[in-house]
Amino acid sequence: MQLRSLHLFVIAVALAGALAACTSPPPAPTFPDIHFTGEPPIRLAVSNVEVQSNFRPSYQPPHVEHLFPVPPERALENWAHDRLVAAGGSNAHARFVITDASVVEVELKKKSEGITAAFTTEPAERYDASIAAHLDIVDEHGVPVRTVEVKVTRSQSVLEGITPNDRDKTWYDMTKQLMTDFDHQMSAEISAHFGGYFQ
Repeated sequence: MQLRSLHLFVIAVALAGALAACTSPPPAPTFPDIHFTGEPPIRLAVSNVEVQSNFRPSYQPPHVEHLFPVPPERALENWAHDRLVAAGGSNAHARFVITDASVVEVELKKKSEGITAAFTTEPAERYDASIAAHLDIVDEHGVPVRTVEVKVTRSQSVLEGITPNDRDKTWYDMTKQLMTDFDHQMSAEISAHFGGYFQ
């Protein structure tokens, strides 16, 4: 009898362990940094390229940009380091300045009510992202002689009940989409307005 009880106890422990394993959350995904080394360099007729950020995250709700797998600010810095090249040919220098890299979380009100709401999955939050930067060519006297500025915005809603891993994936994709738009627009602005300093 004791042997049978022990056998049942072992089975119960094994089943409890199996159930615990089934309910444990999946491991957090890892996301590669966002770089632009696959794009051709933008060669500028300057002695050096300076990269700086004037954006100061608050780290307070409703701001969530600091929680992104790759924060937009870092992606912008990577863009400048990867794509802007000082090719020489003048005493001027280039200055890339980040002015915005924010993402705000907005809670969305359910449209359905009553019993319908209980059986309806609706968007729960919206993320409003904004990135902006300007690129200046500054001559040897410290006077800006060329300036271009680009601002890109995107919004993305997520459904209620979204998992933390899926939210991270949504945020990562948002940053990639923002940076694709920024890359296209800033490249076009430089090509159009940096005559004499764009090789």
